[in-house]
Amino acid sequence: MPDTRPHPQRTLLVLTLPALAYSLAQTMLVPAFTDIVRELHSSAENVTWVLTSYLVAAAVFTPLVGRLGDMVGKRRMLVLSVGAFALGNLISALAGNIGWVIVGRVVQGIAGGMFPLVFGIIRDELPPEKVGSAIGFVSSTLGIGGGVGLLLGGAMVDTFGYTSIFWLGTLASVISVITIQLLVPESELREPGKLDLRGAAVLSVGLVLALFGVSKGRAWGFTDARTLSLIVGGLVVLVLWYLLQARTEDPLVDVVTLRHPPVLLTNLATLFVGVGMFGAYVLVPQLVEAPTSTGYGFGATATHAGLLMLPGSLSMLVFGPISGALGSKYGHRVSLAFGALVTAVGLGMLSAFHGSDTSIFAWFLLLSTGIAFAFAAMPNLIVASVPLNQTGQATGFNAVVRSVGSSVGTTITAVIVASSVTHGYATNHGYVIAFVLCAVVSLLAAVLAFFVPTSKTPHILVSEEIGAASLLPDPALAGHRS
Repeated sequence: MPDTRPHPQRTLLVLTLPALAYSLAQTMLVPAFTDIVRELHSSAENVTWVLTSYLVAAAVFTPLVGRLGDMVGKRRMLVLSVGAFALGNLISALAGNIGWVIVGRVVQGIAGGMFPLVFGIIRDELPPEKVGSAIGFVSSTLGIGGGVGLLLGGAMVDTFGYTSIFWLGTLASVISVITIQLLVPESELREPGKLDLRGAAVLSVGLVLALFGVSKGRAWGFTDARTLSLIVGGLVVLVLWYLLQARTEDPLVDVVTLRHPPVLLTNLATLFVGVGMFGAYVLVPQLVEAPTSTGYGFGATATHAGLLMLPGSLSMLVFGPISGALGSKYGHRVSLAFGALVTAVGLGMLSAFHGSDTSIFAWFLLLSTGIAFAFAAMPNLIVASVPLNQTGQATGFNAVVRSVGSSVGTTITAVIVASSVTHGYATNHGYVIAFVLCAVVSLLAAVLAFFVPTSKTPHILVSEEIGAASLLPDPALAGHRS
């Protein structure tokens, strides 16, 4: 019988468009914050929630969407999540006040669940030997938002106004929905069960409390009782969520899988890489745009900062697939360790040498190369360590960890820099400390990567002769499910 499935490369190209749009949305609005404050008569603190609400919503909805994809079909949920991204952009574009802009950003955050769905479709549709490089290619889009997003966002704000960013997101999402529906096949694999709404609600409360506490740390101080109450309260709720999941028949996330050493260590490394990466994305533009009177700043525009970061961001599209291919041959933990180590070196060099365009360009390019290797390796390690029917929920939780890392990294580096302010501007020492912290955290990720156990890849093991039992990568997991 002839194969009626579409060519996998076409499927990959279609899946890349919404992933790229989502990545750009992480940073395109940063150059627009001043315009939003002015045009919507808001405050700088309220506008920061335009970015924070997006990251928090992504962290909350990603595991839910990933689980639904495993249950009812990955393409169906991908269309719905990208459709939510279009709706959220439309709400923000038409908003007349900052409240509705934030509501739109929350709706956009639902699209964070597209990445576990995309990874699952890639695993279902592509030949096993192509899965690693394909996941690496899609993962690399996560890193290009820094330079490309800042540059494109700045140009669009200057030319057409900040609402043009939302209209572009709406258009790209509508095109993506149509092409996905027409050109991407529906996955045949299902994981039947009930949707764990209770688990989703408890996870949401824990994440929102903790991340809200982290985001308010800059204004209130991290030793303030309100900040500590929110963070500790959120962590307690997350512990309760973990215990609840272990006692739930059809959990949102299989905690036995989360305890599996390759998954556990990969998620920890993901957290640290997320902190280091987004810390750098915040620090570099701030440093470059600081006035020359500070003694370290370039007095540059946001466009200038974006141009310095652009080559590094675009290089991820090259090194991401290379990481996936090398990981398939030598082990993805090698790619993760190498990527995190190179990222740490780039951040360390930026802490010592950031006095010229050339140094910023060179060291950001180096750390971007490391991030590309690391970001491509992380979902590949998860995919290689879980059963086929758990791809969505496992990669979804990994995406949650990445979002948490990005929120923490963004906030902590901002607090370090802000705490050094004298006479209205941060000191060079503040930037040095922040870069060093990001480098140390990235180095910890590299160390963790060396301890990630190698495991058989479930999608390679599956065959008619082996049977369904081979979907379980570890005998201990098989015993748990039987």
